[in-house]
Amino acid sequence: MKVIICGAGQVGWQIARHLSNEKNDVTVVDNNASLVARATDTLDVQGIAGHASYPDVLERAGAPDADMIIAATHSDEVNMVTCQVAHSIFRVPRKIARLRAQSYLDAIYADLYRRDHLPIDVVISPEREVAQAVLKRLRAPSAFDIESFIDNRVQLMGLQITDECPVVNTPLRQLTDLFSTLSAVVVGIRRDGTLFAPDAGDQLFAGDQIYVTTRTEDVNRTLEVFGKSVKRQDRIVILGGGNVGLAVARELENRTDRVRAKVVEYDRAVAEHAADALERTVVLHGDGMDMELMKEAGVPRSDAILCVTDDDKVNLLASVRAKAVGCPMSICLINDPSLVGLMGPLNIDAYINPRTQTVSSILRHIRRGKVREVYSLGDAEAEVIEAQVLSTSPLAGKAVRDVDFPEGVLVGAILKGEKVVKPTGRTQIEEGDVVVLFSMAADVPEVERLLQVSIDFF
Repeated sequence: MKVIICGAGQVGWQIARHLSNEKNDVTVVDNNASLVARATDTLDVQGIAGHASYPDVLERAGAPDADMIIAATHSDEVNMVTCQVAHSIFRVPRKIARLRAQSYLDAIYADLYRRDHLPIDVVISPEREVAQAVLKRLRAPSAFDIESFIDNRVQLMGLQITDECPVVNTPLRQLTDLFSTLSAVVVGIRRDGTLFAPDAGDQLFAGDQIYVTTRTEDVNRTLEVFGKSVKRQDRIVILGGGNVGLAVARELENRTDRVRAKVVEYDRAVAEHAADALERTVVLHGDGMDMELMKEAGVPRSDAILCVTDDDKVNLLASVRAKAVGCPMSICLINDPSLVGLMGPLNIDAYINPRTQTVSSILRHIRRGKVREVYSLGDAEAEVIEAQVLSTSPLAGKAVRDVDFPEGVLVGAILKGEKVVKPTGRTQIEEGDVVVLFSMAADVPEVERLLQVSIDFF
């Protein structure tokens, strides 16, 4: 597949890395020549320095025979014009654009993106993706990572194993005997910094980080089995009233279970905008590093603090101070991946990387076969893929144990009709089933082959 990626920042670079590792023909375009050089020096990609929306630049990048263009520059307007040029001049079949301004994302203007108006096939909003990720964290506060699959009927959770875990030093195959009605499947283990797909004889040890899939109705029981708290989050403090903080506060207001939230914002104009946009949420104007203000906001009595400003260091320090005054849980927005290693030493419960969320969203629309969802784990080390099994797939009509899966691939859940089932070796995979697969990055091309269709890749 020939793909042009416009924008060589963190998101563009990560997408280029994914696609080039899978032997796609990738060209990166950016107005910053040094970013293009970084991509071409570190990845197996071609690079063009120039304005992504210029027709001559896109032509040099190979737009006349491109299968897809991904517009992920820092400018919404450049991304939109790039898609228009790719469609009108070069007839590029598939166009994906990252748009951040909320006005462009309002549902009442969705008609804007029709083919005869502004032809964008997929619009990705980082702020909305991050807001949804924050809300998912709140549903399972003791998980360091969480993502939904199969229309929110299956949850993938990342859990830290401690000495208090009831099943520590227990072979995974025995979990089925101990908890026969539990749908949980351990699909990945990170031990000593290395992520791998476990086999049935592997045990869990204190210090491991695991990824487990389970039916949504089994989330609380799964957390208890692995020694985690299931306490409800009723009182939330949100540090940062910008796009992300405002989106989270709005969602919390719309929830049927009443959650008391307060927003703290340093910029007066942003705080006033948030106060006007929210109905029941208290908005305080002030510095999130001012402990007197944070006490006024109720941080010591809150169940969680969400630090979602656009400054990573403020988010980190505010999280640490909130924990110091008694807040039991902190969730941090971290843009710089080099800071992730501080999460453990600083006792921060969970973090969200906006770029990871955006990369996962874009990958969802790139994967071959009937792929419905993709979630990238760690530093692009693995993916969890939700896909429908088609009649042309090598999976169709076989039992799980008879499928020639690579060592780095495990089946986490299967939707059969209206029922989500826990897969065993005897489980038969049929045409029309929806499968959730954990795959190490190196095995993703083989997973795509197993999910392939014979004619239409999209």
